[in-house]
Amino acid sequence: MVTNFISDKAKVGNNTKIWHFTYVGDDVEIGENVKVGSLAHIDYNVKIGDNTKIEGQAYIPPLSRIGKNVFIGPAAVLTNDPYPMCDKMVGVTIEDNVIIGARAVIKAGVTVGKNSVVAMGAVVTRDVPPDTVVVGVPATIRFTRDEYDKKQKQWKI
Repeated sequence: MVTNFISDKAKVGNNTKIWHFTYVGDDVEIGENVKVGSLAHIDYNVKIGDNTKIEGQAYIPPLSRIGKNVFIGPAAVLTNDPYPMCDKMVGVTIEDNVIIGARAVIKAGVTVGKNSVVAMGAVVTRDVPPDTVVVGVPATIRFTRDEYDKKQKQWKI
């Protein structure tokens, strides 16, 4: 019984775990120590850095670039067609150490800057500066990553 499709043209790094019913397309490069959840779809020509975690049901479209130490929450959607249905595509860039919350949607061509956080359910229609937290529809800057980290630390106590 086949539970995944991983293209013969994909490169998957050491110690990477890909869970059930996941699709990985042609010319995908997945780094080391990456975890990809069930029912995720990683389309062709995608690059994913080391130590990244992509939760189940996430959609990563063609041409996307995802850095190292990134977390992408369940059912998050990156897009690659700013004017559907168009033959010209552009990917999303997620820089290092970014957190993308569950069910967030990121518009084609957007860059999410290093160390930023996209809140669950946010709809990101423009670039996110480094070290910021964005929330809402459309996503707007709410506070800094340092403030986020302090809130997270308080929550853990």
